[in-house]
Amino acid sequence: MKKFSEFKTRLKIAKKKANKNSFTNNKKNTSSLGKALKLSTEMVAAVMVGSIMGFILDSWFDSKPWLTIIFFFVGAASGILNVIRSAKQMQEN
Repeated sequence: MKKFSEFKTRLKIAKKKANKNSFTNNKKNTSSLGKALKLSTEMVAAVMVGSIMGFILDSWFDSKPWLTIIFFFVGAASGILNVIRSAKQMQEN
């Protein structure tokens, strides 16, 4: 009888630990699709912002298409850096 009550106690402790671990893991784990959408959105947003800034500056300085091209590549470079930074952060978590 003593072994049975000891087993029940161990079982309760194990269930509590399992529930606690599954709750913390669910908060940290995001879906792969969500991660991919986050990274692609960061890349596209950076390129779009750079292109729009270049287009506006080209209109003001009448230097079409040079500033648009330059800011497109600057936006692409910053987008790539953002994606790398986010991927490293996701990997750490």
